[in-house]
Amino acid sequence: MKLLPLLLLLLTFLLSHETGADEIVGGKESMPHSRPYMAFLEIKRCKRNFTCGGFLIRRDFVMTAAHCEGDSITVKLGVHNIRKPEETWQTLKVKHQFLHPKYNTERSLNDIMLLKLEKKAKLTTAVNTLPLPSRFNSVSPGQECLAAGWGSTEPRAPGSETLQEVELTLMNPSDCTMSFGCFDERSQLCAGNHTSRKSVFFGDSGGPLVCSCVAQGIVSYGNKNAKPPAVFTRIAHYGSWINQILNAN
Repeated sequence: MKLLPLLLLLLTFLLSHETGADEIVGGKESMPHSRPYMAFLEIKRCKRNFTCGGFLIRRDFVMTAAHCEGDSITVKLGVHNIRKPEETWQTLKVKHQFLHPKYNTERSLNDIMLLKLEKKAKLTTAVNTLPLPSRFNSVSPGQECLAAGWGSTEPRAPGSETLQEVELTLMNPSDCTMSFGCFDERSQLCAGNHTSRKSVFFGDSGGPLVCSCVAQGIVSYGNKNAKPPAVFTRIAHYGSWINQILNAN
């Protein structure tokens, strides 16, 4: 079996190598605080600690992947180097986790979650929200997008302390259908690059796929060898559910 949710891959790696590896492969270090929407999630589940990415969509809400759920989650905003606290940092507890009610762990479908923060974030040059797509804001194969996360630049390498980013191309759904039998074109996006080994990897789960300054996807899963393509939850497909949660909270 060559695919697994990125979180499960991370846990496998942790068990066998005693070190984390939440990775962007084939990318570069982001300019500090140039992606002010990025959220670093510290998650506790069943006495185990792990991390995910996420992004601020409202002062009191972060969006991430459903498989990043935990017993408790702490959100850090305004972060560039996870080992070097700065005045830009804002650390907020999660008050409530809203998993999509039809999240399917076996097929990694509906892999989306909203996190209600205990307090509203203060918007600054280092902390800001990322727009969501409308139902009619479509994307097409060939479009260039950007993903970001904290981690190493190669499989098995130590995790990066600084935010990394990588440009990815939206691919034809058939590319992911061939690679992943459970790919669903309606609710997922396929992204990568056939000509270079650029991709998201362990621990990037929950981070955004940003196309033309709009969050179009959420990092969901990929190949365990980091070979493109990777699968992203298609945010526009969940507009009604997202609005329902936001309007009620």
